[in-house]
Amino acid sequence: MFKQMGEVMGLLKNLPKMQAEMEKLQQRIAQITAEGVAGGDMVIVKMNGKMEVLSCMISESAWNLQDRELIEDLIRGATNLAIEKVKQLVAEETGKMTQNLGMPGGGSLPGLGDLSGLMGS
Repeated sequence: MFKQMGEVMGLLKNLPKMQAEMEKLQQRIAQITAEGVAGGDMVIVKMNGKMEVLSCMISESAWNLQDRELIEDLIRGATNLAIEKVKQLVAEETGKMTQNLGMPGGGSLPGLGDLSGLMGS
């Protein structure tokens, strides 16, 4: 318990640096983009680091199939792939931040848990 308190106190001394790094992280996350592709380029979903869908492109060949359920499945699949890619990129950026601050890997603070959920909304 005392070890964790010491770690937290040490981190509090670095609070201004941590705040600056968090601001930089927010800026980097805002710049992240990832694409999810399904059906051999029939559907392409582009998403940013804030998990906002930037675009959803459906090819002419997908429309020509006239299969609503298939198109819905392709959109869902492409979106889920984009989400997974964004999560991975955000985790990498969070890891870089924690490394810059000399914190243990994984983006966690003693007693405060995982930082990767601090992406903003």
